[in-house]
Amino acid sequence: MEDLYQHFREDEKYFIDQVLDWVQQVEFQYSPYLSPFLDPREQYIVESIIGQHSEVKAEAFGGYEAAERKRLFLSPSYFEPSQDDFEITITEIRYPKKFAHLSHGKILGTLMGTGIKREMIGDIITDGEDWQFFADAAIMQYLLTSVTKIGNITIQLEEVPYTDILLPKDSWDERYEIVSSLRLDVVLANVFHISRQKSKELISSGKVKVNWNETERPDVVLGIHDVLSIRGYGRIRIEAIEGKTKKEKIRLKLGVLDRNR
Repeated sequence: MEDLYQHFREDEKYFIDQVLDWVQQVEFQYSPYLSPFLDPREQYIVESIIGQHSEVKAEAFGGYEAAERKRLFLSPSYFEPSQDDFEITITEIRYPKKFAHLSHGKILGTLMGTGIKREMIGDIITDGEDWQFFADAAIMQYLLTSVTKIGNITIQLEEVPYTDILLPKDSWDERYEIVSSLRLDVVLANVFHISRQKSKELISSGKVKVNWNETERPDVVLGIHDVLSIRGYGRIRIEAIEGKTKKEKIRLKLGVLDRNR
């Protein structure tokens, strides 16, 4: 077990134990397990663990092809899940577009304010005007009746079919960076061309999240599929660690969403 933990961060132990429970359920009871919505780093951990269990496989789906947060369907290797097995609904937010402005943060804050857990909600997407989000089908009815306002904006939620999914306007750029270390402050400084000091200030002032969790530690060591959100700057996704240069620097493949371009 310790051999498994050493490949991941200390704060990921609890999640690893959860995944091992899921895998045991599939292996010993021959019954599938549907995970909640997982961020890319959590998906990577599940798939890493599943790789050690030949009788178990995992299929991922988040509602649309480019989804960031996905549910994983763990099952015996012979089982083929359908889209319906992922139990994901798409909800559109109807609001007075001419007079009101919505944002990802306001929508997520409102949904969390109903008492549901973050893991019940998938991606929140927009085409620049309309907004939709993906959710666990089990909470759909509760949301439809509970959420009638976002801030002071009166809204109406409506479940829509998969054929009506929006085309998100955000586009990620693929980028390669060479960094001296995988520390959070170092990667931020490199990608957004700011000083290490400025990078540390952003972190200490609560403007940086790693995998949707706020952190004030500049020395967090990043790993594959971590997603960083930097208020006012954009987002970074660690796609791959592609080895080292002759000078022992680290070559990274990144997805970057630069809000200032």
